[in-house]
Amino acid sequence: MTAFDKNQVSRFRFVRCDFAADTGVARLVYAFDDGPEMTETVTVPGAPFQLDGEREAAVQRALRLLHLIAGVSYYKAAVPEQVAIDGYVIDADTAALVETVYLNGLGEFAYRNGLNLRGRFKLPVVEPLSRGERGLQAQSLGLREHALVAIGGGKDSLVSIEALRHAGVGETVTWIGGSQLIRACAERTGLPMLNIGRTLAPELFELNRQGAWNGHIPVTAVNSAIMVLAALVQGVDQVVFSNERSASYGSQIAGTGEVNHQWSKGWAFEQAFGDHVQRHIAAGLHYYSLLRPLSELAVARQFARTDYYDTHFSSCNRNFHILGERPVNRWCGVCPKCHFVFLALAPFMPKTRLVRIFGRNLLDDEAQAAGFDALLEFQDHKPFECVGEGRESRAALATLAARPEWKEDVLVKRFASLIQPTLAADELRIEPLLAIEGEHRIPAALWERLRANFAA
Repeated sequence: MTAFDKNQVSRFRFVRCDFAADTGVARLVYAFDDGPEMTETVTVPGAPFQLDGEREAAVQRALRLLHLIAGVSYYKAAVPEQVAIDGYVIDADTAALVETVYLNGLGEFAYRNGLNLRGRFKLPVVEPLSRGERGLQAQSLGLREHALVAIGGGKDSLVSIEALRHAGVGETVTWIGGSQLIRACAERTGLPMLNIGRTLAPELFELNRQGAWNGHIPVTAVNSAIMVLAALVQGVDQVVFSNERSASYGSQIAGTGEVNHQWSKGWAFEQAFGDHVQRHIAAGLHYYSLLRPLSELAVARQFARTDYYDTHFSSCNRNFHILGERPVNRWCGVCPKCHFVFLALAPFMPKTRLVRIFGRNLLDDEAQAAGFDALLEFQDHKPFECVGEGRESRAALATLAARPEWKEDVLVKRFASLIQPTLAADELRIEPLLAIEGEHRIPAALWERLRANFAA
């Protein structure tokens, strides 16, 4: 293989994709120019699958959408000007959705690499599709009422899983990849489990070694497309994520504007993707986030109501690097996720319990000041991590500063003397941030049952 030069690549190709019902394996094939093919595989357990005509057609549509969205991992290696789809044609709606995912989902990648991707990724469109094909796209498939719920090992998905259990919804906890930590969390739920395999093309790691562009991709968009495919293969009618409303807010970068690390966890993606699935893939398949009307603090309050998962969950990102080792401790204690989850849970649970979960008191460590300052948006922007809004962190610290068991801790004390006096008192109230409000895609009958539980 000749050395890869990202600046010499002129075209990215979506070569082909296929799904074998007898093995449950989807193959997604990509290439640059006329270079070697790169094949990613996604494996849905439970094969062989019996797919009838209508469901098979829906699986094929879901497969193509996955092929297009998962291609973001490969396209980003060179971000060439031209894009080609070799094996099938798409309509303008599909192109618009996927182009939006690439532009916004690669926002942090572009910012960190000094790239301007606006208008760069354009998919070829064949319009209009025949009326027959359009009619096919919105079939209701008689899917059985059951939810595939994404589990990530953190507090959010566990809150969703318990809320669905409480509401009497049949569910299968679902995750992608080989994380032992997520498996242990999934086993703790006692519910049916689905562990979907995903193997990236090995050539991608080689390209990275040779100087390809690299950085953050919209992984929730990829996982959403994988789970939609899995739901159709399994014949179930719901794909459930656990993204709260805070995910829609990015980092405010001076001179650049907003860059959202977790754009594909935000409302704009959920709305566009969920609507597209119902219009073009399968009318009866509901994609939604169960926690969208909640803030991070409201989710933390909900999680704190039971200690059942205290020794199993972890939101620490150091645990989830693709090629990393499984750490001995579930919390590193120094990353933005550890800082934020500690701070978000602190107002809602006894201090002894929180310190037992993390193994130490992060707010009594002067060395951690800069990390917490970034969460507060004090002399820094919100970290490029899945953490809550600055106002949530400020309200949480103000709450702790008024409590005897917390107010002597070094970082709480520092907040009270140095930062709090510069902030308006009415902006530091935690109650308004716990309100359950805002747009969501949760089916109406389910939301009525859930709302009472969340508000209790």
